[in-house]
Amino acid sequence: MTSAPAAAPADPHHTVVERAELILGVALAVVSGVALAVQSRINGELGARLGDGVLAALISFGGGLLLLFVLVPLTPRARIGLARLRAALRRHDLRLWQCLGGLGGASLVAAQGLTVGVLGVAIFTVAVVAGQTGSSLLVDRAGLGPGGRQALTWPRVVGGSLTLLAVAGAMSGRLDGRIAVWLVVLPFVAGCAIAVQQAVNGKVRGAADSALTATLLNFLTGTAALALAWLFVWAWHGPPIHLPAEPWLYVGGPLGIVFIAIAAMVVRWTGVLLYGLSAIAGQLAGAVLLDLVVPAQGVRLQTATFVGAAVALVAVGVAALPGGRIGRPLGPDRRPGLNRRPGR
Repeated sequence: MTSAPAAAPADPHHTVVERAELILGVALAVVSGVALAVQSRINGELGARLGDGVLAALISFGGGLLLLFVLVPLTPRARIGLARLRAALRRHDLRLWQCLGGLGGASLVAAQGLTVGVLGVAIFTVAVVAGQTGSSLLVDRAGLGPGGRQALTWPRVVGGSLTLLAVAGAMSGRLDGRIAVWLVVLPFVAGCAIAVQQAVNGKVRGAADSALTATLLNFLTGTAALALAWLFVWAWHGPPIHLPAEPWLYVGGPLGIVFIAIAAMVVRWTGVLLYGLSAIAGQLAGAVLLDLVVPAQGVRLQTATFVGAAVALVAVGVAALPGGRIGRPLGPDRRPGLNRRPGR
């Protein structure tokens, strides 16, 4: 009786490269999270100055779109990426709904302009974190990202649960009846949308083979959605527009490019949940520092928020640990890449 052939030994060089990709992906995700915290502070201030959070979001997204209109034609890979994107849509390798990730970014930026001036960056961030963490678990499980379906492992579930616990603790000092519930719900919903955005952006990036192309598509759809929303608000209220003169209030768009481009590039290395938790670490660290150094008017950083941010940082490390799957295995044909990335 012939024995089955032995499995080929793992390539050590390939394993080292994958580990390096994972570490680099986590580091870049933290950087993107810091950029998002700074963007939240800027767009929140712009929304407060304008008295119109939707217009602030439109200015932020529109500014980023104008910059991309300059960068993409100057980048050969991005130009080729546009052709590849069209071809992928024609072949149905990429679905039209997967090109609407920019709606998630638009919801986040709109929430920044509408709520950060009241909540502060730290509280806004932990509300986004709550939505992003829970949604990332479901997005990975459903296989919406470029790595296919990701099994639920104990470290990932514990890490996600720790993050939610950190959010609850950080919010405890502020939910005392003085803040309208919708101000917290809005960033929570935006966080859920961001997890989906990161997943489908990875798909778009893979089809186009260009993070810049994926970012352009995001800003096109996001700007269009925000323009329609603002036209509706303006037609209803018709507020006068008085643009502030400070240049720093208009750099939210370029910071959004950094966040979206990094997500589109590295989510295939890390998976949606680990990317999201790493970005959360950067968001929380940046948010706490911003509320300490340059807080919004009337916002004071509380001890509970600081402790919650620290617990969330621990949660990122826990989620990155290897661990056994929960429940029935998905099968190698239904979870491409699951065992190729250490810590996923």
